[in-house]
Amino acid sequence: MLFRHPIPVALLGFALASPASGQTLSPFESTPDHLQRYTECMKLARREPLRALPMAEKWNAEGGGLGARHCVAVAMFQAGKYPQAGAQFEAIARDMGQERPGLRAELWVQAGQAWLEAGQAEKAAEAQSRALDLKSNDADLWIDRTLSYAAMSLWPRAISDLDQALRLRPDDVELLVLRAAAWRNARNPAQAMADVVRALRIAPDHTEALLERGFINLARGDRAQANGDFNQVLRLVPPGSDAARRAEAGLAGQQPAAGTPPAGAATPAAPNTPPKSGGKR
Repeated sequence: MLFRHPIPVALLGFALASPASGQTLSPFESTPDHLQRYTECMKLARREPLRALPMAEKWNAEGGGLGARHCVAVAMFQAGKYPQAGAQFEAIARDMGQERPGLRAELWVQAGQAWLEAGQAEKAAEAQSRALDLKSNDADLWIDRTLSYAAMSLWPRAISDLDQALRLRPDDVELLVLRAAAWRNARNPAQAMADVVRALRIAPDHTEALLERGFINLARGDRAQANGDFNQVLRLVPPGSDAARRAEAGLAGQQPAAGTPPAGAATPAAPNTPPKSGGKR
């Protein structure tokens, strides 16, 4: 079911924890006054972005620097102003020059998320490529670009990025299910089945893997096997749940629309709460 992608409000506000002190620091400047204003601005941007946006813009006009501009971008994102947020995240990353590649990678990640939310998958993939140039050992970044390629139905590119993610996280069941769905959308049910079988060897009752196997069997014209998978899902999940609804649709012979991912698949997160410096998103 690759790749419609629900966006959790979960990540990337850019206040970093100091390993030595445990104190929260702005990633842009670290004076006490700036830290307090940045922290307050980011809290408001998460809770009330339409109130935060003019305040952040005023702070920026007063010389708030990259911290103020980042708060503007996050408030724009949270307010649904996705193209403006994407452009702002990109501008901050560029204006940092060659400094702090890890932080610039995260800014490009944020830009990609904003462009994807704006429905501009090509721009999202471009931003995600910039992030990968800086941080190619992060499986989540490969997944991010996978979602953009999938939105454009560029299945060979999506599969190639999932290959890279699986190289970094071997035997990750969710990644295997994502790649199976990509192979299915690429009209290669044999490769899709190989991935989903591998996933089910690791986690026999994984409902997304069972759903995906059902849809692969449906695509192969094997209704009996498909119905067996869908009925197994219905025995495992609560009635009325998303997985149950998709299993019922499968029993009715309905394939998921191209571009729809497994609901349990890893997805890139919205700019909201902070990552740890150098850690996973």
